[in-house]
This record gives sequence, C-alpha cells and structure tokens, in this order.
Amino acid sequence: MTPRRGALPLCEGDEGDAVADVQDRLLALGFGPITDPSGVFGRATRAAVEAFQRSRGLRVDGLFGAQTWQTLVEAGYRLGDRFLYRRTPMMRGDDVAELQQRICALGFDTGRVDGIFGDATAIALREFQENAALPADGILGSETLRALRRVAARAPSPVHLVSTVRARELLRQAPPTLAGRHIAIGEPGGLAPPVAALRRRLLTYGATVTTLHHPDDSVQAQQANSAGAEAYLALRLEPERRGALAAFYSGYRDESVGGRLLAEAIQRTVPRALGVPDLGAHGMSLTILRETRMPAVTVEVGPASLAVEHGSALADALADALSSWAGGPWE
Repeated sequence: MTPRRGALPLCEGDEGDAVADVQDRLLALGFGPITDPSGVFGRATRAAVEAFQRSRGLRVDGLFGAQTWQTLVEAGYRLGDRFLYRRTPMMRGDDVAELQQRICALGFDTGRVDGIFGDATAIALREFQENAALPADGILGSETLRALRRVAARAPSPVHLVSTVRARELLRQAPPTLAGRHIAIGEPGGLAPPVAALRRRLLTYGATVTTLHHPDDSVQAQQANSAGAEAYLALRLEPERRGALAAFYSGYRDESVGGRLLAEAIQRTVPRALGVPDLGAHGMSLTILRETRMPAVTVEVGPASLAVEHGSALADALADALSSWAGGPWE
C-alpha cells in the first residue's frame, strides 16, 4: 500500500498496512533484519529507515517522510524494469541513474548523474541511438538496452564521466570574480534578514542576485533553474543544533564538483565567523541539491538565536566564501 501524502511522516509507534509496505521495501533492498512485527513501526524499523536515509544522502532522522518515501520507491527500479523516456513529471529512479552512468561512460553527456530523466538525458540517449544506428526516439526500450549493454561491455572504463569533465571545464572557463555572475539565494523561512544582507553584499561585488523564499525545495529548485543562476546557496535554520554544516550534491557515485568546492569554501569562513562548531562539508542527495542544475550548497546553521543575532556576520562570511570560490583555482 502506498502511503498517502497526508499520512506521512510515519514514525516510531505507528501501525498499519503502510508501515508493512515500507518494511517490505526496506527488506527487499537489504535493510534489515527488521524484528518488529509486520505493520508495527518499532525500534528495528526506525533503525532500518535511518540506515536507508544514511545510504542515500538524506537527513537521518528516523522519520519516514515524503522524500524518504520517494527515494525508497526510486531505489526499487532496476535498468530494464520499464521503458525510460522524457515525460512530465520526469521519470526518476535507480534505473535512470544507471542509464545515465552507462551513457556518460560512453562519452554522451547526460549532465550530472541524478536519477532524473530530463532533457539532457533524452538528448544524450538520442545521440547514443544515432551512433548505434538505432531509431533516435529518445526511448530506452529493449532494443536500445541490448545495444547499450553490448557496447558498454566492450568499452574501456573511463577515468571520469564525460559529465564530470565538462562540469570542471565550465568552472575553469567562468570569470574568476563574482562580477556579472548570477547567484541565487534561497531560504524556506526564518532567515530572511541574513539573506537580504547577503544580497546587498553580493551586489557590491557586481553580482546579479535572485532571492527565493518559497517553503518547497522543489519549487525553489525550479525557480533557480528558470532564472539561469550560475550558483545556488540555500540557508536553513537548525534551531536545536549548534554549529554550521554545508551540504553539496552527491549520489549515484557522482557529485557536483562546483558544489563540493563551494561547500568547502563556506566551511572555511562561516563557523569561524559565527563562533560555532564546524560540522563539515557533506555530500548529500537532498531535493534542493539534486534538482538544481548549477553548483548548489545548503548551509545549515544554528541555534536560531545566534544565526539571527549574527546575521550580518553570516552574510559577510558567505559572501567571502562565494568570492573565494569564484576565483578558483579549479582542480
């Protein structure tokens, strides 16, 4: 049984068919044993949920919310289980990610390997089909899959995916300052003053700045993509946690090169500026990081009182980090 959106999140103490479905899916993926009775969300189920969240780069909270559910469903797909093609809403899953990895390894650029069948993946698939003398319809059916597996078996393993190589080259070609660069800044609520201060600081560097305040991460990602931003910075308040953490996209054995370098630059400035513990730069597969097309970082700061009282210092530290990031040098 698919949990209804209104029934999520599921948490320890919940019971029912939806919990049993989650347990079955987790066990099928090797997350167990789950010693709780079927349909009972106990300690063992929570431990399996946490292990799954950790393995997928999600926030590890033991709560089975909408993103964890969507990720669990996607994890159940294997290449060949279904036809893959560009549609709206876009197809997502481990099968899409494997397709992207295989095509990128052959030199056809799908963009970042994110498990989302978007325009770049459709174009790369058609290019592969043309190269393999197949109908270039952008659909991964049985004939195209056989050709892909046949060619991939003969191809040498590349040192880097073509998408990673091109991402690095774009970073090298970009201007070494923020002047003329388009930066998007987002926050879901609670950090509007620091965002406004960061915007003012970036404008003095000559950057174009778009600020986003929608509470839904997917909507923010779509807005940042539509705006054509070259980098995206999301601020998130963690009221109960003291420290600063920066997260960049990492998933399916791929990562955002620009995002990682920006996260590392942020961790060199923000914890010191706020006087809080450095909680590190982490590769994650959060919605906002996975769905944005540009280098993106989520900055989590807390407690609330410190982040608000020192909003100006936070803005200065983030602006300095962005400036340093823009200047490279790139690997």
